[in-house]
Amino acid sequence: MTRNDDFSRLELSLPACMDNYRYFRSLLEPRTKLLVLVKANAYGHGSVEFASMMQRAGADYLAVALPVEGVELRRAGVSLPVLVLTAGTDFFPEIIEYGLEPGIPNIYTLSAFCEVLRSRGITGYPIHIKLDTGMHRLGFMSSEIDALIEMLGKHPEVKVRSIYSHLAASEDPAEDAFTLSQISMFTAGADKISSAIGYSPMRHILNSAGIERFPQYQFDMVRLGIGIYGISALPGVKLHNVASLKVKVLQTKTLGPGDGTIGYGRHGHIAPEGTVIATIPVGYADGINRHLGCGRASFSVNGHRVPTIGNICMDMCMLDVTGVDVKAGDTVTIFGEDPTVSEIAGILGTIPYEVFTSVPRRIERIVVR
Repeated sequence: MTRNDDFSRLELSLPACMDNYRYFRSLLEPRTKLLVLVKANAYGHGSVEFASMMQRAGADYLAVALPVEGVELRRAGVSLPVLVLTAGTDFFPEIIEYGLEPGIPNIYTLSAFCEVLRSRGITGYPIHIKLDTGMHRLGFMSSEIDALIEMLGKHPEVKVRSIYSHLAASEDPAEDAFTLSQISMFTAGADKISSAIGYSPMRHILNSAGIERFPQYQFDMVRLGIGIYGISALPGVKLHNVASLKVKVLQTKTLGPGDGTIGYGRHGHIAPEGTVIATIPVGYADGINRHLGCGRASFSVNGHRVPTIGNICMDMCMLDVTGVDVKAGDTVTIFGEDPTVSEIAGILGTIPYEVFTSVPRRIERIVVR
């Protein structure tokens, strides 16, 4: 059972999503494929809902972090090719059963996958080779490419669909020299592998910021992540907000000075002239970080910004709506057009990614057309 429109929902604007998609597509050559990241529940937006929108939009590939995320998409009827960025070694049977394509970052993973494929009599299964060009999380180092080439030559069980790497700081002009060094290292590694195996897999290294700032290095495919959700790396670009977290007021109360305090720890104080509060059904279990409490953040209701009052509870929080016409059932926007997710992230000293992905699955995702 999910919550319905009477409670909390994350509204996903299909028109906004399509506009963002067209913007990034306009930066690419017609031949360049576009992969969209839908890992971590589509950055908190709802993996199935968002993947379905991207399939409709014309995306060429999807990518998830974990095999279970790819299985969820397949079971929901999503048919686009799916790259599993962190395939591990424990779920190869599921990867094969659901036609997912693993990212291979090292010899150990490659060897284990080939062994499973061989036991099933499978040849030519698509894989994606990850190169480490300076991010230093996963991937083959330059010194390991010779061993990789040797192993690929011995294992007809796999065929390299793409070679890819990840930029560490493509959004930061101060790090452009490092970004260009990553691209150079990637090009050299991909050239060496392609020459040795006798065919040319797709290449991709650009993320959202890379697409905007380094489109000349789009190669055969790019990976669109946070950009499709409405966050640009360029100050002059206004992408469209896709997600809006909205809730309904449960109750309002008018409190006087003699009514004590508000919330846990008694941190919500009633004004001498009285305070009107509205209680809404979201709390820190819904991604409303406790550091947004006690007036540090304000949300929108009926055209007004109203601050939090008192501590954020697990499933609820209170707003100071003194002087604003608010009643039970009115809609409150936590983030969306006003306030924006970037504003909320700024209060918390974090990035929009974290705010988006903090919204749990118990909040229903609704596509607005």
